[in-house]
Amino acid sequence: MGQAVVKRELRQALIAERRGLPAALWQAQSHGLCQQIAGTELFQQAQTILAFLSFRQEPSLAALWNSSAGQNKRWGMPRCVGKSLVWHDWKVSEPLMSGAFGIKEPTQSSPIIDPAQADLILVPAVGCDRQGNRLGYGGGFYDRLLSRDDCKEIPTIGIVFDFAYLEQLPQDPWDCSLDAVCTERGYFPVGEAEVG
Repeated sequence: MGQAVVKRELRQALIAERRGLPAALWQAQSHGLCQQIAGTELFQQAQTILAFLSFRQEPSLAALWNSSAGQNKRWGMPRCVGKSLVWHDWKVSEPLMSGAFGIKEPTQSSPIIDPAQADLILVPAVGCDRQGNRLGYGGGFYDRLLSRDDCKEIPTIGIVFDFAYLEQLPQDPWDCSLDAVCTERGYFPVGEAEVG
């Protein structure tokens, strides 16, 4: 079985498990995950954070940007344009629209952020492993972002529920690894002992 097939089947299984979470459990786990992120030094020190809006029961980061600490941050949210992500300055009070793939995103008129200005990138994922590898949705949007020369040094945290934090994922040469993974159970810097 080819690696592409393995990735596709794993992706389908993890998305199905995530979408099967009861709403109350999804909310509780999202909240727990936000508390874990808020406790990290990376989050506390960051001023500009690139994040994402939950889609298909991805962990919701709403508790993070609604928190007192989160309200003092500058948030960048992605808008899908062709095969790239365009990042926009976003505040909780600002409207969102339904963009490509039905994902909520900032309006086109929102101010643009250069992703290289970010101090931290919270990366959505279908799954992550203990080596910092990430299973995305197959479009390569984040691999293209993270492989940019001006973004390579920005700390990255993969955001998944604990059931999607796996021992090892199949990898391709173009996949970009993460600096840490965060779940509702803990914050796990790659290459360090587990914290949480």
